[in-house]
Amino acid sequence: MKKALLWILLAIIIYPKTILSQSCNNLSIQHEADIVSTCGFMTLAMIHDQNNLPYLYVANKEDGLTVYDISNINMPVQIAGVPISSLGNLEVMNLFQQGNFLLLALGNHFANSGSAGGIAIVDVSNPAMPTVADHYAVPGSSSGAGVVKAEGDYAYLGAMKSGLVVFDISNVNDIEFVSQFIPDINYPVTNPNPNFYNARGLEVNNDIVYLCYDAGGLRIINCVDKFHPVETGRFANPVLYDPFNLPRAYNNLVVDDSLLYVAVDYCGVEVLNIADTANITLQGWWNPYNCPNNNWYTSPVHANEIQYDKNGKKLFLSTGKSDMMVVDVSNPANPDSCAMFGSVSNNIGTWGIGLWQNQLYLSYICTFGIPFASDWTGVKLLTYNSPAVGVQEQVISNAISIFPNPLYSATTIEITRELKSAIMYVYNSQGHRVKRAAIAGYNHTLNRDNLPAGIYCIQIVQGGKIFATKKIIIVD
Repeated sequence: MKKALLWILLAIIIYPKTILSQSCNNLSIQHEADIVSTCGFMTLAMIHDQNNLPYLYVANKEDGLTVYDISNINMPVQIAGVPISSLGNLEVMNLFQQGNFLLLALGNHFANSGSAGGIAIVDVSNPAMPTVADHYAVPGSSSGAGVVKAEGDYAYLGAMKSGLVVFDISNVNDIEFVSQFIPDINYPVTNPNPNFYNARGLEVNNDIVYLCYDAGGLRIINCVDKFHPVETGRFANPVLYDPFNLPRAYNNLVVDDSLLYVAVDYCGVEVLNIADTANITLQGWWNPYNCPNNNWYTSPVHANEIQYDKNGKKLFLSTGKSDMMVVDVSNPANPDSCAMFGSVSNNIGTWGIGLWQNQLYLSYICTFGIPFASDWTGVKLLTYNSPAVGVQEQVISNAISIFPNPLYSATTIEITRELKSAIMYVYNSQGHRVKRAAIAGYNHTLNRDNLPAGIYCIQIVQGGKIFATKKIIIVD
């Protein structure tokens, strides 16, 4: 015990140095612009329009949803907003896009807020005029919400202490509660402090939810039966709980086939092998600050949100007082620091991070010394040299073939691999959605119906991610 206390005292006195052991000079991270807010309207999360329209959607907490035109990335312009008065007076904490709709995670989840957690659906078919389709507050919840994702006709809300909540969103104008699953908090320790167990970060893929449960580690939840979710796997790094329990927050994650990259507060990033979800193993660990022998208050890194450039094999992390760290995972067993944006001593700190092609977005929050001080809030817009951009566009285009194209009355979409529960959207040249259809299998017939002649874009979405996009031409 004396040795453990000595480690803590040393950590309070000595800041670990940032370690950048690999070169990422070819990334060439550039700061393009700032979107400035105020501490009364904190920015928490943001996403680029997933239909490749030049808009940025921002979860502006007390100010609700804000929409920016970033067609000129050096001069973002706010064009619209949705106040919390239109969202049941619940603050906007996180957001996700599926087709022409944004899903908002509602309810202040910061300590002791007492806020209900909820979800909203906002139609952004015209981003300059977002319209609330519906919103829903989870009965009995009082700790807000941390994250929302969707797959097909279902949305999944990380509702902090209220666990995982599943909704049917097949009718966007009528959100329906389906089920609620609160994981067992008696893991990885018994008789825990319940305040440390919160559903705050998640991904969903083929009805399986990968949930960051704060001090409760990672949970794998099978939601094939939406009415009866079942936990089928769990993991918490045993090093973090031995010889004594100082729980580190499992905050956020990304999925890459059989690997999970998990942001673990001031303990960096864990690389977990989930090939067998009943036997999850630690394959790698980015831990340059010697966790668990560091200290929450003095660590220069607080990894909160995470994005992944799959083709470049780079993780981008919002890391609190260190702004953003880039981690090379070309060797998942040995993840390594390779670049940084910002500095430990600039007195501002990040919360969220967004990624779109070669653009990065960092949200900054106001805090007053716990665990770091930051007196500026807003979004910093960055660009970098991404090897993923050209390759990704080519893959998305080549995933389907369309014949005939141009078409007069109908065409056949041939798909390179079997789809399950996918959604096809058709957009006109103004970016407005004109068709929606569920598709499955290897081919689909698209009928013209009453669409006028012109240029259109087909987008196929599976598992909440864009599987394919391609232009079609309709002629008379």
